[in-house]
Parts: sequence; structure tokens; C-alpha cells
Amino acid sequence: MVMLRSPRRRRASRPASARLASVRNGSRHTRPGRRNHPEASYDEASRARYRLRASRPGGSGSGGADHGLSITRRVFLALFGVVAARLGFLQLIDGANLSAKAESQRTNRIVLHAKRGTIFDRNGNVLAMSEECETIYANPKEIEDPSGVASALVKVLGGEKQDYMDLITPADTTFVYIKRQVDQELADELKDLLAERELSGIYYLADTKRVYPYGSVAAQVLGMVNVDGQGTSGLEYQYNDLLTGTDGEMLVETGLTGTPIAGGASHVTEARNGTDIVISLDVDLQQACESIIKEAVGTYDADSGSVMVTDPHTGEILAACSTPLADFSDLSDEAALNLKLVSSSFEPGSVFKVLTTSIGLDLGLYTPETVFSVPAFYKVGDDYVTDDDGRDYTEDMSVREMMRRSSNTAMAMLVTEVIGAEAFAEGVDRYGIGHLTGIDFPGETQGLVRTPAEYDGSTAGSMAFGQALAIPMVQIVRAYGAVANGGTLMTPHFLVTKGDEDVEWPAGDRAVSEETCALETDIMRTVVAEGTGKNARIEGYDIAGKTGTGEQASEDGGYMAGSFVASLCGFANAGDPEVLVYAGLNHIPHLASASAANVFHDVMSQAVNILGISPSS
Repeated sequence: MVMLRSPRRRRASRPASARLASVRNGSRHTRPGRRNHPEASYDEASRARYRLRASRPGGSGSGGADHGLSITRRVFLALFGVVAARLGFLQLIDGANLSAKAESQRTNRIVLHAKRGTIFDRNGNVLAMSEECETIYANPKEIEDPSGVASALVKVLGGEKQDYMDLITPADTTFVYIKRQVDQELADELKDLLAERELSGIYYLADTKRVYPYGSVAAQVLGMVNVDGQGTSGLEYQYNDLLTGTDGEMLVETGLTGTPIAGGASHVTEARNGTDIVISLDVDLQQACESIIKEAVGTYDADSGSVMVTDPHTGEILAACSTPLADFSDLSDEAALNLKLVSSSFEPGSVFKVLTTSIGLDLGLYTPETVFSVPAFYKVGDDYVTDDDGRDYTEDMSVREMMRRSSNTAMAMLVTEVIGAEAFAEGVDRYGIGHLTGIDFPGETQGLVRTPAEYDGSTAGSMAFGQALAIPMVQIVRAYGAVANGGTLMTPHFLVTKGDEDVEWPAGDRAVSEETCALETDIMRTVVAEGTGKNARIEGYDIAGKTGTGEQASEDGGYMAGSFVASLCGFANAGDPEVLVYAGLNHIPHLASASAANVFHDVMSQAVNILGISPSS
């Protein structure tokens, strides 16, 4: 039986253009419920894998590329920020420090020492001067044979080989001093020896050093200079700014090892030399005084001694010294650098009686011939004052006689009963006692002197004969200078000229009147001619002076038995004094009349001879 199929309905066919467009657009029309064609499934899977890869960092797609570049940019920006910050720190904050380090590595600074000013005495003699020399240094990095170099140094400069080895073997430096301020002859000898042995690494700097043509004469006054050319004591220290000048420098470009580069850049700042000065010392008189006082200390069993010679009209110091004397070749004794006349205080003793009697004369309370009844004992505070002559009875004495005999009881009585403590204190102050003199020398002390408000029952009476106070003897020198020149206090000083300029030292205050000075001078003539100062007399010369035997205070209280400061201060010729001398011996068992008077005689004899002072008769 034949089955008849119903006619199959045909789909309406799309135009060819539509089908083509559909193909181009990658789409196919499928019926619902049918699986996709294999070709269509393959294309979709491929696209899915592509999109996955593109979405990853660094993927090949547009999205992946954008994300990867973003992270890379961030990393590079962070690194750039770190580098920029570091560069900013190096340039803006640490730039100056780095520049200085770089400069120090490629340049070497060499000091050009200024020549220190010369010191002349009053007659033009050179006391201190600077002499050319060489400072020797090494560059350890250039020394190939340290042992050979050290042996050469020992041969020329002396010393121990190991000491030089320690200096030249460090590998972390290009500069080390071998020896400062070597004499030119030795430096030349070393150069020749090193050249002969073909040893390298040793170099030389032009330098100067201080020399003293008169050896250690006046060393205490002149003072010392250290290896850097700076004054450390005496006038070298006092006038260091004048004498020093200004150092220069030379900057030279150096290589890696610190060796100057031939033809390299250099800069020189010239040194400016110091100023020459003239001081008041007479070197011949200074030498004589040092010899006399050194011998006297041994002769009279003294701990130390001092001498000062001045022109009383100007205050110029012609000679000054104290023992122990300074020695430029041995500076181990620091006490030798002290001028005790300036830096040490002592109870002056009877030399103070010149001030005591002149204060009363100036007040018109008595004349040299006024007579007083002087007891054998005079109570001062809780103690009794007596005289050295052992007198046990009351005696009438003129003021002149009091001074001739150097009566302690008479002086205590005059101040207590005639002058009065207040007027006496004012007179002492006018003489500058207890005040700095202004001497141009380091280390001056003003001493220990009570003010009137501090006086007790014994102060004035004890001070009358030079006890109950302690002062540097330069104050006595200045006070005696006032008596010698008519009453005016002059500043004791050394400096006379600096460069081409005369130095003015103005006159000080008046201590007493000119009339008083004439009366006091006449009393002092009697002391030397007939009294305790007889051993100070010099034939043909008119000398006025006063002895002093001051007891010295004990650390345990009271005074030391048999220990005195024996002194004599005076001037010549008394009518118109040209020279004043102080001579003192400290802590001796002898009275001034038998010790210091003899020293004064020897010093004054030298002074009038060297200075050309003619006899008065």
C-alpha cells in the first residue's frame, strides 16, 4: 500500500544578501533545541581563552596591557622618588660636608709661620728673635723602606729608632710630624743622607723658632714661647698679640697619596710678621743682678731672693729677677718662671716705716726732729711690741732717730697715738698699698691688706712697722719711687716702644707732697749713713734707703722663729735720684743690716757703674 506523504512545506528562503550578511557577522540561525554547529563552538572557545589571557596582568589584550603598565609605572615612580630624595639630601643638606671632604682629600694646607717680633733691650741689644729653621714631616704612604728611613733619622736627629718607626709606619695617614723647628744645618744634613741612600717619603716645611742671643739672661722676664710660636709666660705672653703677627697659608693640590701635584693649583696667603718691641731692661745690669742674687741666696741661707732696679722718675724697670732663675735649657722648675716681686706676697717689715713716717710728715703732725718719749714695750691689741736692740727702758727719740734705729715700738706709738688709724689707713691707700700697680707682667697679685672697716685693735699698730699685711714687693718699689720723684706714683713697666711708636705711661696719683718727700729722703740718708743701712754705703754716692726685717707668718699661727724677709730699698743720688734698687732675701735667719744691705750695696754699685751715674761728691 502506498503511503502518500503530505507535501513538505518549504521555508521561505531569505535573500542571498541577507545570508551573506549573517555569515559576515559570524552568526548562524539555528533552530531551537539543536546543538550548535562544531565550527561555531570552536570559534567561541577560542574567543573565551583570548579574553582570559587578556584580563591577566601583562596580557596581550587592551585591558591586560593597561593594568600591567600601571603597576610598572608605580614601581618606577617609587624608585625615582627614592633616588630624588637621596640626591636632594646629598645636595641640599650634606653637600657642604661632602664638598669639604673632597676638598681636603685633594688639597693640602701648609701653614706659613709669621716671624715673631724681636725684643730689644733699652740699648738696642737683641734679647729675643726668630730664626729660620725647618719642620720635618713624613708621608708614610710613600715610605718604601721604613727601617732605612728610621735609621737615617736617628743618625741625624738622634733619638730611638722605634720611636720613628711608630711615626712612619701607620698606613692610614699621609702626614705626620717627625720633628718641629730643626736647625737648618741638621735639616740639610738629613736631606743629603736620604738622597744618598735613595730613601723617599720625608718632606720639609719652612719654619721659625725663638732664640735668645744672651742665653738664659732675663729668661724669667722675657718668658717662654711654645713650639707653635705662642708666648706662655713673661713678656712673651704679656705682649703675645703684638709679637705674634698673623700666620699665612699655602693650599696645594695633591694626588691620591697626598703628594703635591707638579703644576697643580695652589693659593698662597702671605704671613704678616709680628711687631718688634723695645723694653726697659739693660741686659748688662740684668746679668749682674742675676749673678749677685744667686750667690747671695747661698751665702745667707735664703730660700729665695729678689732684685728690682728702676728709674724712679719714669717707672721703667732696668733689671728684675728672683730665684730660682729660669733656664731656657731646663723648664722643669715652674717656680723659676715666677717673678716673686710681682706674684708673691710677703710681710714687708721695716721698709714700711718710710710710708708710716711720711704719712705723719705730710699731715704736719711732726718733723724729722720732733722728739717723742718711746717706751721699751708698747701694747698693740693683746700683744706687746719690742725693739730688736733689747732696750728695756723708756727713751726720748726724734723721728729721725726712730728711723735710724728702726724702732718698732716708736712706729706703733706714732700710728696709735699721733697719726690715728683712720688717717694712717688713708695714707697707706694713697701709696697704692693693697692695689695692683699695673705692671705689664703676668701674674700680679694685689696682696692682703685690711680695709679700715676690717681693722681690729692691733691692725694699725702692727702695720706701722710692716706686719699684719702681706704684699708683693713691687708695691714697695712703687711707693719708694714716689718718695724719690717728689710724691707721684709711677707705674712700674717694661715696654718702651712697639714698632716705631713710643709707649706713654701716664703719671699716677700723688701719694704725698714734694716737701714731705724731701724730708723723708733726708731721714733715709741718715739710715744709710749712720743706721741699719750702713753696709749699703757706696763711696762718693748720696744714697737714701731703709732696711726691713719682716717676720714671716707660720701656717700654724703666729710667726716663725728665726725666719725673716730681709730687705733694703733705696735710691741714688738722693738729691736727684736716677736709680732705685730693691734687694730682698726670703726666709733667712739674718737681719737685713747684715745681709740685704750687703746685697743692695753690690747691686747699686753695678747699677751706677753700668748706667753711668756720676758720684755726688
